[in-house]
Amino acid sequence: MNAATKSSGQSSAPNVKITINPIGMDRPRAWLAAGFDDFRRATAVSLAYGMFWVGLSIAVTAGAIVLDLWHWLLPLVAGFMFIGPLVAVGSYGISRALEEGRVPHLGDAFGAWRPHAGQLAMMGVMMMIFFLAWIRLATLLFALFFGFEAPGVAELYASLLTTPEGLGLIAVGTAAGAVLAFGAFSISVVAIPTLMDQDLTFMEGIEASVRTVARNFKPMLLWAVILTGSVLIGMMTFYIGLALILPVLGHASWHAYEDLVRCEPVEKLES
Repeated sequence: MNAATKSSGQSSAPNVKITINPIGMDRPRAWLAAGFDDFRRATAVSLAYGMFWVGLSIAVTAGAIVLDLWHWLLPLVAGFMFIGPLVAVGSYGISRALEEGRVPHLGDAFGAWRPHAGQLAMMGVMMMIFFLAWIRLATLLFALFFGFEAPGVAELYASLLTTPEGLGLIAVGTAAGAVLAFGAFSISVVAIPTLMDQDLTFMEGIEASVRTVARNFKPMLLWAVILTGSVLIGMMTFYIGLALILPVLGHASWHAYEDLVRCEPVEKLES
């Protein structure tokens, strides 16, 4: 990287200097290819990890149905976008094991958060704030368009597609949700893998993530669209497709982090 790039892309941390690399529009496709390759090399453990989240998603959906909370299903499904970056932590652990030349196992997936549990937990709190803000917003929008009495399931989902109120709710909800989701994406896209890989505070991870999006806005916007579209496709298959999609996207996101962020010890730079 040239001197101009370094001077515009670095920030000092107590132990690590972070450099944000500029990338082209072709890089998201390369990340996906690398993600598929990691999945191929660790199919069993990656698929098992994906199936765990599929099972959990089905359980939450079943709970909403049993409790007659049909009107919460769409907000909950959309809210997955806010916690998805945390779900990917296990895939990061698998990809890192592959890079270290080890055969990955479920411990790499489910234990990847342990070395930096405190800072990752703080990121979890940040993502939960976005999730709860979305749920609150969805509740207010529903009341605005449909009132405080939830219609029956048949009437509700028919109304969403056939009435001005339903179409208005979809339009406004999608626009508002997209803004919140991109905000969550901007603070987490490289923050979570950075925190898993480095001894940094969660605020330093957020700073690196925001600078990454600002420095590479168009490629990162494309990456956000790819992530969102892929997860939506997985959900349209009644979650089954997520067993493949979630680990592949997680592996790809790890390679995106390695492509976008360079962390160097301050001691090394000063020597």
